[in-house]
Amino acid sequence: MKVRPKKARVAKPKQIIGMTDLVDFPDLALFDVQAKVDTGAYTSSLHCNDVQLVKVEGKIKLSFGVIDKTGEGTRRFYSDEFSQRMIRNSFGVAEKRYVIKTRIVLFGRIIRAEFTLADREQLKNPVLLGRKLLRNRFVVDVSQKNLSYTAKNNSRQKATRAVISPQ
Repeated sequence: MKVRPKKARVAKPKQIIGMTDLVDFPDLALFDVQAKVDTGAYTSSLHCNDVQLVKVEGKIKLSFGVIDKTGEGTRRFYSDEFSQRMIRNSFGVAEKRYVIKTRIVLFGRIIRAEFTLADREQLKNPVLLGRKLLRNRFVVDVSQKNLSYTAKNNSRQKATRAVISPQ
């Protein structure tokens, strides 16, 4: 039996992310959602309301409402992949929150990450990106903002110009 030598892992270069950005959640059909990068928070958080357990076709599922940025009302989502854990909020008070896994798009990269479901209505940003999501992927430059969104729009404009301009 031959033993193959292990390949050395090459660390991917870290992307610079600003203090805020506009992110996409393809699984939730949410696009250009305002997110705040918070290196003080361990977990990421998503603004939801009316979070509850419901029975659907004999299975227990997590039901939650998400309000998109147009404010056209709440869209209901159901998940059978969820957990519940104690999370310390910004005031240091521990509270039980539901946690889901979903995909987020930053700089064209699709990242599967955990998000706690919280009522963030009183807060400016409906999404908080914590250290767990940022670790080994991003370096935070607090003087910057919307770097991922700007990169996305620049690539769209280049693609549009390539289609329109004759070569």
